[in-house]
Amino acid sequence: MYYRHTQRGTLILVGMLLTMFALFLIALSQESLRLPLLAALPVPASLLAVFHSLTVEICDNSVKCFFGIGLIRKEIPLSDIQSSRAVRNPWYSGWGIRWMPGQYWLWNVSGMGAVELQLKNGSRFRIGTDEPETLARAVEAYGTMFTKQRQA
Repeated sequence: MYYRHTQRGTLILVGMLLTMFALFLIALSQESLRLPLLAALPVPASLLAVFHSLTVEICDNSVKCFFGIGLIRKEIPLSDIQSSRAVRNPWYSGWGIRWMPGQYWLWNVSGMGAVELQLKNGSRFRIGTDEPETLARAVEAYGTMFTKQRQA
């Protein structure tokens, strides 16, 4: 493995825990709502498990990203990447998985820092991270190394 970093989604973590706590407290105090509210608890728990963090790895000649426990993942071969650069997402791009129409896909759990991968097919993919310069350098360095290995 050449690079690995996990960014926690602190606001997502706190928000889902508070939601679960509120549902539980209301269920305890409102007998008529107890069953439906307790039945609803798995929804924020599932969202928490899936989106509490975003991990990025560069290994096996690809960039791999996955949210939380790994149910949602993406792998981009280094050979498909034309370039990478550190960028700042606009505040309205939000968190989670987003399609910014006519522009790029974004995967993000916190903050506005990201790395934009320009793919050889013309599409762009942004990976949210709290260390965008480090990730951009790693993609460029290991992409160059991979290209030299293939040519040898």
